Amino acid sequence: MIEIIEASVQGFCKGVTQALTLVDQTLQSDCPRPITILGSLVHNDFVNQSLKEKGIRVLEAKQKSRLELLDQIDAGTVIFTAHGVSDQVRQKAKDKGLHVVDASCPFVRYTQNLIAKHLQQKEVIFYIGKKGHPEAEGATFQQQDVYLIETIADIPDHINQPIFVTNQTTMSIVDLQQLFDAIQEHYPQAVFCDEICNATRVRQKAVLDLANQNIDLLIVVGDPASNNTRKLAQIGKTAQIEQVIQLEDASQLHPQQLSGVKRLAITSGASTPAFLKEAIIQKIKEIDSNTF
Repeated sequence: MIEIIEASVQGFCKGVTQALTLVDQTLQSDCPRPITILGSLVHNDFVNQSLKEKGIRVLEAKQKSRLELLDQIDAGTVIFTAHGVSDQVRQKAKDKGLHVVDASCPFVRYTQNLIAKHLQQKEVIFYIGKKGHPEAEGATFQQQDVYLIETIADIPDHINQPIFVTNQTTMSIVDLQQLFDAIQEHYPQAVFCDEICNATRVRQKAVLDLANQNIDLLIVVGDPASNNTRKLAQIGKTAQIEQVIQLEDASQLHPQQLSGVKRLAITSGASTPAFLKEAIIQKIKEIDSNTF
């Protein structure tokens, strides 16, 4: 029989729970209609589909910034997602006369305020994040003296001003340290502020703790668009777990993936509803029982 081990910390974080609560409160209020979410509230297709079924418009286009998406909203209520938005988006929504509900994660807003503070002090910002991710966009969009850094190759040369280094809240703790070390080697005088949120950190630590536990397979449950979910899978490989697979739902799990597996670990991203993980666990048990 397959032994199933669940990571000690997983699933919805407080920022996601807060965002979903704000949406429910908005639906029940007498706020102006229609209600439009500017982008995916969280990176999970099942969550976004349920919002659409409640009559909420979810406005998403991978090639467009939040500022450009806002051009498609002319009336009603706009909800900013948990990933945060830039000051330009906030001002544009105000100028358009839209009713605004801000579901930005408090940790994301804190990082944005930190960046603004150091820009006011005439410092250059190195922001470690994923290009095209809405959180990174909100922190760096049309900001002078802010450099988005994904890899060591992105570290700029010949910066003579004071440098402040911070990051997207859902980064890998392993990747972030590597980039911090590389920046410090280039610029020993730089000031660093690790802004990986605690929810991300403890979920990644729970996966790292699976190392040396003879885990044959780690299943990470979450949307492929979710950065924090992808990082959990990456951390699993760092923990030298033999096999790591990422599944969006139970339909993606097939019997051959469990072949030879005796000890299986499972975790889920901070934007993953618990029912998706539970359905996968149930399917594992069904496949396992039919094998013997």
